[in-house]
Amino acid sequence: MQLRNGKFPRDAVHHPLFARFYARFSVAADRKGGVAAYREELLSGLSGRVIEIGAGNGLNFAHYPGAVSDVVALEPERSLRQLAVRAALRAEVPVDVVPGTAEAIPAKNEGFDAAVASLVLCTVRDLPRALAEIRRVLRPGGELRFFEHGLAPGRALAAVQRAADRTLWPVLFGGCRTARDPLAAIEAAGFEPGPYRRLRIPEAGPQTPSSPCVLGVARKPFTAG
Repeated sequence: MQLRNGKFPRDAVHHPLFARFYARFSVAADRKGGVAAYREELLSGLSGRVIEIGAGNGLNFAHYPGAVSDVVALEPERSLRQLAVRAALRAEVPVDVVPGTAEAIPAKNEGFDAAVASLVLCTVRDLPRALAEIRRVLRPGGELRFFEHGLAPGRALAAVQRAADRTLWPVLFGGCRTARDPLAAIEAAGFEPGPYRRLRIPEAGPQTPSSPCVLGVARKPFTAG
């Protein structure tokens, strides 16, 4: 596949140290932190053609239900993309792992029945543009399934998040911004909000700036707006 425009090169995102850390941490979080169950919930009931934005090392692939005809998995970071390709070979549904960024999705308009954003909207460089691209490639009525961490509901932790975002957190964690509000951004991008629930990871113990999460669904309207 070719990028829709030339603004973002094939490997515009390059975080090799973070990629190695994430590859280990994410597997441990799935096995010991209960994240695998959230992935299962996120993808339950999906069908048809799906595009996954920022597939990372491909941990979602094992949870796609059989009604999904195929998955196009977008991952801009080369090291993670290589791991995702290996995970795709083990998946029970067809998965095509491709390079590219959320801000310039290499796909035609209205080509997918659903989109999946899983722990990725915190890292995209231009969140409104990325969500506009997701909306573009979804058919009318198509779903956006999201599982994201974001702005804490409490003032104290929200202040910690904003301080972290101004200092070392994005440098250490692949460009992550912890104080983004994914729900507000998704609605501002023109999606119709659906059911969602808030959760924290880990469920018990001390919170980190990335602990507050939200899991839910939004829909592209059938009419232009």
